[in-house]
Amino acid sequence: MPILGKMKPGKVILIFGARRVGKTILLKDLIGKLNSPILQLNGEDFNTHKILEYRSVENYKSLLGEKKILIIDEAQKIPNIGSILKLMIDEIEDLKIIATGSSVLDLQGKSGEPLTGRKFDFNLFALSEVEFTQLENIFERMENIKSRLIFGNYPELLEVKNKEDKVEYLKNIVNSYLLKDIMMYENIKNSGKIFDLLKLIAYQVGNQVSNHELGKQLSMHKDTVEKYLDLLSKVYILYRLSGYSRNLRKEIVKTSKWYFLDNGIRNAIISNFNPIEMRNDIGQLWENYIISERLKYQNYSRMAVNNYFWRTYDRQEIDWVEEREGKLFGYELKWKQDKVKPPVAFAKAYPDAEFNVITSENYFDWINYEK
Repeated sequence: MPILGKMKPGKVILIFGARRVGKTILLKDLIGKLNSPILQLNGEDFNTHKILEYRSVENYKSLLGEKKILIIDEAQKIPNIGSILKLMIDEIEDLKIIATGSSVLDLQGKSGEPLTGRKFDFNLFALSEVEFTQLENIFERMENIKSRLIFGNYPELLEVKNKEDKVEYLKNIVNSYLLKDIMMYENIKNSGKIFDLLKLIAYQVGNQVSNHELGKQLSMHKDTVEKYLDLLSKVYILYRLSGYSRNLRKEIVKTSKWYFLDNGIRNAIISNFNPIEMRNDIGQLWENYIISERLKYQNYSRMAVNNYFWRTYDRQEIDWVEEREGKLFGYELKWKQDKVKPPVAFAKAYPDAEFNVITSENYFDWINYEK
């Protein structure tokens, strides 16, 4: 397992991911593979806060005793956790630490000194299409993906059989976990504005979004919109995609596109769980879903890549552009097979770039990180 291979004295392994995607289950699996004595702490337990509050090396050495592995679940809940982990890893010999969090904020140093040079980051997402191959054959997968476009990939949904219970589960995730996590930060007192912002983004998946225009619709300053969107990305609800430009003045770079990391959360925000046969947004559903799957591919295969969209002011566009290996790769994302050629301006400006169309019929190789 890649995570175990990165466990080294003097290093902290940070595992990030949204609530309920399986971080605690992953920890249990890792613990089962470790042979050394382990100290386990839960960041949601106030007793954990108290025993870590007194920031001294002797206190932490006493707490650990002979144990050389420390595991902290939901570590972002612990005040000043960045500074605490830094002190431990710098001063306690041979110590190895694994910490999980549903936000990158405190664990990456917002409250306290950063762990630069002392950490390995891993992102954990909801179940991937690759993981579903362990549970279903190719024919079942082609049918079940229609359901996943609507309800998403949260692991616990595997045990939920009827639509009403799936809807209730996703609504509970949004209201009881995601919005509450957001309100912990930046002294946000009104989740209504956050929810309204998410709703606007949900309806504009795949389209360019202007913070200024969002602010006008929400009666908020564009800087506040930008702060909220950044926060939503740091708690693993949204993913931001920037515009690509290298050669052309007419390429658009000042706006962004935003995608949800899970389709079920997106549909819960707009309260639309109709099957795809009754939807007029199948293109958005597919684009959002396949991008979230590609992000899993990139993360789990540890790919070095920059992601963009590409568009000109005369509306030539490409949904997804990857900059990697010294080359550009452009992808159009279509639910059904369609003959699509690269835009003339793109082909002319970037003649060495590759171009492909990703559809529901050929997508699996594009997201299969185990091939």
